[in-house]
Amino acid sequence: MSVVIDENAGFCFGVVKAIAAAEEQLKDSHQLYCLGDIVHNNEEVQRLSQMGLKVIDHDQMESLPDTTVLIRAHGEPPSTYELARRRNIRLIDATCPIVLALQKKIREGYEQMQSEGGQVVIFGKQGHAEVIGLNGQTNNSAIIVSSPDDIDAIDVSRPIRLYSQTTKSREDYRQLVTNIEKRRSQHTPPFGHPSSRGEGNGDPDFIAYNTICSRVANRATQLGEFAKSVDLLIFVSGVNSSNGHYLYEYCRKVQPATKMISSVDELERDWLLGVEHIGITGATSTPRWLMEQIKTKIESWN
Repeated sequence: MSVVIDENAGFCFGVVKAIAAAEEQLKDSHQLYCLGDIVHNNEEVQRLSQMGLKVIDHDQMESLPDTTVLIRAHGEPPSTYELARRRNIRLIDATCPIVLALQKKIREGYEQMQSEGGQVVIFGKQGHAEVIGLNGQTNNSAIIVSSPDDIDAIDVSRPIRLYSQTTKSREDYRQLVTNIEKRRSQHTPPFGHPSSRGEGNGDPDFIAYNTICSRVANRATQLGEFAKSVDLLIFVSGVNSSNGHYLYEYCRKVQPATKMISSVDELERDWLLGVEHIGITGATSTPRWLMEQIKTKIESWN
């Protein structure tokens, strides 16, 4: 029996940056507050908590003046920065650069839509930390769409600027664009030749921006190849990881013998019966050390 860890698995660079910032601060102070879980992986959160990282929410932040708080890779709305100024809180801003660029783009789109009577639409998971930060750029007025078919809340007769949470499925986003185009064609005359897979489509009132992280989009293709190369795939992810659930479902389509776990304790020995080649991979929020731990456990059963 062979056990192989996907060479492309591990944290994305945004998460690496946030964790490095936390570890650097903890080396000196041995205590740091983080606004929400630094990553959607309980095992990594527990590791950092043992180093002194304390997870807080916005209400708790309000009651902690004159302290230091880490903003994780998901980003935060403008109201959080205002709260920090008001309470004299020093921020360590580890927002992913891709998310920061998206926040800026949405803010610009919102200002344009304000002047044109249009609307900002965000394809994302309701309540997700990144989506909350993105919606904050619009004074919380954006329309949040969680599914390609969930478009009834959009007024297709008005101008639309469409963006996506960085970790959503590229295929689902394309389908959403197609569905909006179809709905608009039933209400408005066609504009040129709509491409709307990215910026500059033929309809000047409907622009869909390509804002899905290329690391996440390309990860699916890499995972597909890896999943097909093994007899059993162990997919490691935190239960709250949006990216994890998307990639897990993608893997299951390619390799039906895919099992999702969040810790080594969830491994089941029966899964290994008759299996020769086992692969281990995970979400972009899954630490490499956890996958190594799982590999060691499987090999101990051999």
